Amino acid sequence: MNTLVLLLICVAILIGGYIFYGRWLCQQWGVGDNKEETPAHTMSDGVDYVPAKAPVLMGHHFSSIAGAGPITGPIGAAMFGWLPVTLWVLVGGIFFGGVHDFGALFASIRHKGQSIGEIISTNMSRRAKRLFLIFAYLTLILVVAAFASIVASTFGATYDDGVLNAAASASNASVAMVSLLFIVIAVIFGFCVYRRNTPMLISTVLGVLAIVLCMAIGMNYHPIYLSAKTWMIIVGIYIAIASVTPVWILLQPRDYLSSFLLYAMLIVAFIGVVGAHPNIDPELFPAFAGFAVDNGNGIQYLFPILFTTVACGAISGFHSLVSSGTTSKQLDKETDAKPIAYGGMLLECVLAVLTLCAIAYARQTGHTAGATDIFAGGIAAMVAAIPGLAGLENILYTLLILTYSAFCLTSLDTATRLARFMFQEFWLEPGQTVGDIKDGWKKVMVNPYFATIITVILGIALGMTGYSKIWGLFGAANQLLAGLGLLAVATWLGNVGKNNKMFLFPMAFMMVVTICSLILTVKNQIGLIAAGGADWGPWAQTILGILLIILAIILVIEGIQTLTKKKSKTA
Repeated sequence: MNTLVLLLICVAILIGGYIFYGRWLCQQWGVGDNKEETPAHTMSDGVDYVPAKAPVLMGHHFSSIAGAGPITGPIGAAMFGWLPVTLWVLVGGIFFGGVHDFGALFASIRHKGQSIGEIISTNMSRRAKRLFLIFAYLTLILVVAAFASIVASTFGATYDDGVLNAAASASNASVAMVSLLFIVIAVIFGFCVYRRNTPMLISTVLGVLAIVLCMAIGMNYHPIYLSAKTWMIIVGIYIAIASVTPVWILLQPRDYLSSFLLYAMLIVAFIGVVGAHPNIDPELFPAFAGFAVDNGNGIQYLFPILFTTVACGAISGFHSLVSSGTTSKQLDKETDAKPIAYGGMLLECVLAVLTLCAIAYARQTGHTAGATDIFAGGIAAMVAAIPGLAGLENILYTLLILTYSAFCLTSLDTATRLARFMFQEFWLEPGQTVGDIKDGWKKVMVNPYFATIITVILGIALGMTGYSKIWGLFGAANQLLAGLGLLAVATWLGNVGKNNKMFLFPMAFMMVVTICSLILTVKNQIGLIAAGGADWGPWAQTILGILLIILAIILVIEGIQTLTKKKSKTA
């Protein structure tokens, strides 16, 4: 198979899905029928509820949901061959992930911009809401821990016997410098657009030029060399501030400008595939490697591992938290929901397919040292294979790694803000908002500063003490979130008398995938414990895995009861 042919076929299918299936979803749900203003207007508070222009919000949403997921996911699942990954990206993106993200956003704006937890509370039960919020909050704490650790290690300097190794640390220091400059540029951009009313086009052009300047400065001047532990503390302080800062100051402008890095990465990858259009070597990257593959760490089964590994490239529960957490509070018009949520998911699918093309060429050129090397090396090598562009390989490789690393920080502070929302909503009664709590101990619990401090302390502490020991559960936990997100929107649509059938099979499938994956994880961890010498990691994964299985079963039973009651009333 030629990579260009594969890419063009996939893009055509995804465009068709967006036009036809996306339009049908709008018709079935009545998107745009509601003439009332969105929560960004009706509940505007200048901090979390702030209407954003569609391109700006698309930048935030796409930067937040993309991160490193649509790159690392396909790379991890590539052991099964490029064909099953491609099929799942296409089918999953159009009929699972796109529906999931779009539905979560639409349901949230019809529920005062509140999260999936509040949708569950209103349409299922208070108990179901609290179970979901506890699970979602703990999952986000794990995300904060993981991404804070990744960012700190990406920024951190290398020390040999306590002595700084400047040569080995230069690349990390460069990434840190670019990231710090980027934050400054974002704040200036937000101030100009929202307080000085600078025209968006002019601001965007200047902002993009400033990004180029930041990268040039960071690559040539990077005097800050700090240890990873020090960076963990700095990152903790940063995300604490970012979580409570009005979105127009940092979150909206930073994510909008960040999106141009992502768009540039997509364009460079497109140029590489179109210009070099290499064939996929069946010896190095077979179409199908089998239903059971030994990857050196034991036998891995296509079901359910493929469907928990690809994640963001097809469907990811984290997306529903973004859609119903930050995006819904900034949506200017209901009609913006489809291009931002459904379109954003399908754009991730394109990135996942480009990653498959990068994997194919990376294996031919020897770039196999981890996800960043595979993606950046494969893309840079393809561009360099185009006549006249050979000299760009090293520059593009460095820029792609810088871009790849930048999105970890973007996802990190978005996850912190989402966790803060979850903590606050846990203490609310059905239909309540944070503003309704006027006094008492609940006033403290829903305070954004208190919720943020608790979240940051837990996340940074876990990041410094061994989040990796339970990270193996994240894939299944993330897809359990997806299944619960589908369940929540399905029950709401059923309750308001709208067609929810497009949710039922994806919901059931993701629940089965999740439970099977958790059972395999628990079985493997029990085997490690039985072998003797296990630390707290296998014990924690076993206990948490069993609890997640119980949680999934309880919420599925409640969801089925809700859907059944609705059907019996309308029969």
